[in-house]
Amino acid sequence: MILETERLILRPWSNHDAEALSELASNEKVGPITGWPPHTSVENSLEIIKNVFSKEHDFAICLKEQPEKVIGSIGIILNQTSERRSFMGKKDAEIGYWLGFPYWGKSFMPEAAKRVIQYCFNDLGMENVWAGIFIENNNSKRVVEKLGFEYVLQLDNVDIPLLNEVKTELFFKLTKNDWQF
Repeated sequence: MILETERLILRPWSNHDAEALSELASNEKVGPITGWPPHTSVENSLEIIKNVFSKEHDFAICLKEQPEKVIGSIGIILNQTSERRSFMGKKDAEIGYWLGFPYWGKSFMPEAAKRVIQYCFNDLGMENVWAGIFIENNNSKRVVEKLGFEYVLQLDNVDIPLLNEVKTELFFKLTKNDWQF
């Protein structure tokens, strides 16, 4: 599955993306704010591609003029059994994303997220799309607010095993009825 926007291509991850991923994900500003440690090598990034990003509905974000160059990642997890998040329904999805630091502030993430949300509602038949954002991640909060998400709840003391930390996570929800794009 490949999704397109005006400036972006959202495509499946490839093992060939490991070097670009390593370059972006080794930046200390990127991973910890979204719940994972900076990547330590190209090999580490390749393992992440194979074990994490190879799932259905995970997309490498690329500029249209450079479709081979990854600038970030966006994906959804379907909550079809309501086991992942007890407060989410079976027709709900959770969106997650990150963008390489050199690409921050250029409105790439709202553009990519808008397209993925459209995919959730129109192609997958979801009723709600959720976003869980750590309280200190102001950039991600701005993305979901731009897209019309509403704040729903806060979970304190969320264990983040990859960072060996405990964080506060805010949850925002966008309903199919409120989707305006």
